[in-house]
Amino acid sequence: MEDVLQIKTVSKHFGGFTALSGVTLSVMRGERLGLIGPNGSGKTTLINCISGSLLNDEGDIHFKGEQISKLPAYQRTRRGISRSFQIPRPFRSMTVLENLLVPLSYVRGITGRQADEIAEDILKGMGLAYKMNAECSQLSQVELRKLELARAMAAKPELLISDEAMAGLAGAEIDEVLAILFSLNEQGITIIMIEHIMQAVMAFSQRVVCLDAGQIICEGTPKEVVANEYVQRAYLGD
Repeated sequence: MEDVLQIKTVSKHFGGFTALSGVTLSVMRGERLGLIGPNGSGKTTLINCISGSLLNDEGDIHFKGEQISKLPAYQRTRRGISRSFQIPRPFRSMTVLENLLVPLSYVRGITGRQADEIAEDILKGMGLAYKMNAECSQLSQVELRKLELARAMAAKPELLISDEAMAGLAGAEIDEVLAILFSLNEQGITIIMIEHIMQAVMAFSQRVVCLDAGQIICEGTPKEVVANEYVQRAYLGD
């Protein structure tokens, strides 16, 4: 399989603090990649550099062969990179359906009845069709997580970055979100999962990358990464 994303010696500094240091990583088209690491390891900084919320100071990021390191976030979204956020950020004054019409209009230029139909199809896939006319304030925590993924999917991504989509959810709710992510991957979408719920990320990922102090300390199959002494030390200490 071809690489859809190439990250080459990417570094990011905040004053005298180095959040990322020479990170090099490739993601294959259609892959399910898990990104783990303790708090402060650089996971969020890395995905912010990929999605365009931050610009990396050094190194290069290529998506589908194109250099995107200097592109603003909205241009990366239009090229096929979308993300959900750890803390759901819906337009709270809008209905669930209207929340999807915004990215459909501004990212894909689709409006009117066609936009309504696409939004309804996405919500059906998320199990949210019955709430399409509800205001976001009426949604439960798991419904907000599903809406966050639905909004990301409205941009029709080829690469989806799922940022802790299961944080704060109970067992059955975690299974619901996992099932959605598996279904999206089966549709051909490459997914990078950032998650602290180890059981979920290990069940989902074909390959796992562990960051610590802004550097990759291990990558491999879930089984290999869990058994790695450096990963155990990063999470549990000496």
